[in-house]
Amino acid sequence: MASNKNPKKINLALQGGGAHGAFTWGVLDKILEDGRLDIEGLSGTSAGAINAVVIADGYTKNGVDGAREALDNFWTKLSDLSRFSPVQRTPWARLSNDWSLDYSPGRMMFDSFTGTFSPYEFNPINYNPLLNLFKSEIDFDHVHECKNFELFVCATNVRSGKTKVFKNEEINATSLMASCCLPEIYQAVEIDGEAYWDGGFMGNPPLYPLFYETECEDVLLIEVNPIETPEIPRSVRSIHNRLNEITFNATLLRELRTVEFVSRLIEEGKLDKKKYMNVKMHAIEPAQKMQELSSSSKLNMELEFLHYLRNLGRDTASEWIEKNFKDIGKKSTLNLREMFE
Repeated sequence: MASNKNPKKINLALQGGGAHGAFTWGVLDKILEDGRLDIEGLSGTSAGAINAVVIADGYTKNGVDGAREALDNFWTKLSDLSRFSPVQRTPWARLSNDWSLDYSPGRMMFDSFTGTFSPYEFNPINYNPLLNLFKSEIDFDHVHECKNFELFVCATNVRSGKTKVFKNEEINATSLMASCCLPEIYQAVEIDGEAYWDGGFMGNPPLYPLFYETECEDVLLIEVNPIETPEIPRSVRSIHNRLNEITFNATLLRELRTVEFVSRLIEEGKLDKKKYMNVKMHAIEPAQKMQELSSSSKLNMELEFLHYLRNLGRDTASEWIEKNFKDIGKKSTLNLREMFE
């Protein structure tokens, strides 16, 4: 995949997070441009799943350049889709360079509305512009033809509460929509008699497909939702946002704890290295400027804001690659033992 003569293999795990997925767009754009990392597998949820599928479409068309162009085109189209939405920044927020929608009348009305009525009540015909965008902008035949890396898209089974991972031929506009289906906004997505909601509830993103279905031992987690926060939330919105972050990170943390446990047993000689994969975990965390953003900015689809996040992602990825490239294939750069002490 990469133009570098000796690229290093890596798997990418892409978190979801609404408009903040544009940060991941920037990270991916830099990885593709840099050429020193050769992607073997992509596991994604919600916005992370979108980024993964769009890369596969673009890469099949025209290699690295096609993948980068496809990401740019898709996020631009997504911004166009929301241009006439009533959920917009206030004039004061624009003047003060505040990306949040905290005091947006449209946002307040939207929160009140979705807190009172279900999508089955306010949208009985199930009109879904995001699903229509997938169908018009992504060529899923190209996605299925992409053999350069394995793709895994995560959704949550509504009835069983279990993780559902779609892969290869199972990935289409409907299963991608299932991965993005926030139950307050969209009706559950029906596939083969089962109903699905956003994959973040049970895997944001799932790591295990990368362990079982690829040979690469290095996994790079691209975070959008911070695992830790320095402050105790005190407002209603910040409390709600932190609850969502904890919920959406819970399964991921359990998987990371398992990785740490198995790695420790291998190091202590209690497990056979030949039978168990010694996973090397890495993580690109949200830039500090991104961590300072209000949770409401996840609904801000202005192109200027998406480009701001993309540039943060590119810069963060560039710094991470320069600092950690030498360790890929040799050791973890994410200290899981310290994380779970």
